[in-house]
Amino acid sequence: MEQREELLATVASLYYKMNQSQSEIASRLDVSVATVSRYIKEARERGIIQFTVRMPIPRDLEAEQTFVRQFGLKDAYILQTTGEADSNSILQGIGRLASVYLEHVVGSFPPGSSIGVAWGTGVHAAVSALPDHYAQNIDVVQLLGGVGELVVDSPDLGRMVAQKLGGRHYDLHAPMLVERVASRDLFLQEPVVLEAIIRARGVRLAITGIGSLNDEASSFLRAGLLSRSDLSVLRQAGAIGETCGRFYDAHGAWEQFEINQRIVGLELSDLRLIPQSVAIARGIAKASAILGALKGGFARVLATDDITARAILELNKQG
Repeated sequence: MEQREELLATVASLYYKMNQSQSEIASRLDVSVATVSRYIKEARERGIIQFTVRMPIPRDLEAEQTFVRQFGLKDAYILQTTGEADSNSILQGIGRLASVYLEHVVGSFPPGSSIGVAWGTGVHAAVSALPDHYAQNIDVVQLLGGVGELVVDSPDLGRMVAQKLGGRHYDLHAPMLVERVASRDLFLQEPVVLEAIIRARGVRLAITGIGSLNDEASSFLRAGLLSRSDLSVLRQAGAIGETCGRFYDAHGAWEQFEINQRIVGLELSDLRLIPQSVAIARGIAKASAILGALKGGFARVLATDDITARAILELNKQG
């Protein structure tokens, strides 16, 4: 047994440490290449070969695979947290992970391509972590109307992305939420607004957040667009979350909520058709909202943390 393990260790060392090819090792040991391949496989199975991968940003790869498999995602970026990490540092870590995805994907786009940006704390964290690439010449389109002067939740986050990517910024010159459906319809008749909506539908990538209807985590409440009583009415009607300013239930259905007819911006049906989309969100308070968004097919890539991920999986298991 000891001689066998010594042989396997020798083969593994020659292959991984000395960078010799399997054919070179086969010639040295006077065996076939297929035999060398079997030796390497056996060395891995016996634990003689052990791999260590240093990840600059710790990720829960097992959870990521689970999310890709269960929800049909293209990819998932799940931050592996530590016990002492606070909420803000976790959000920043998720933002860095999302920026890794964005940098990789946007880097493959030809100059003049356009991406869309919504709102939310997760979007702000990802945008803030995105490095400057002025030469990329990527245009940025607002996916929804304005909400005022807020920084973290403002749709003006798109302007920040455009500056970093060296492209033009296309605003949506209308408020995100209006009082009456008729008012929304009037805005959509304006050529400049209609053109902005059409441009939003044509982006190659959408960067979105996922909002909760809990008072402590609602972007609509922070922006002063809805009151606590408004959120309570929406919850009683079955609303579970919000993305791109549109509300949906636990199954991802949104047509039944009247407020969605008063939003000026990209429709959820349009969001589903965008080739690539990433949603950045975290927190136990948002777990049900994130699950509803995944069931609704509103994101192809999710960036979150392992604590939130476990809560989402548990909710999904409960049905």
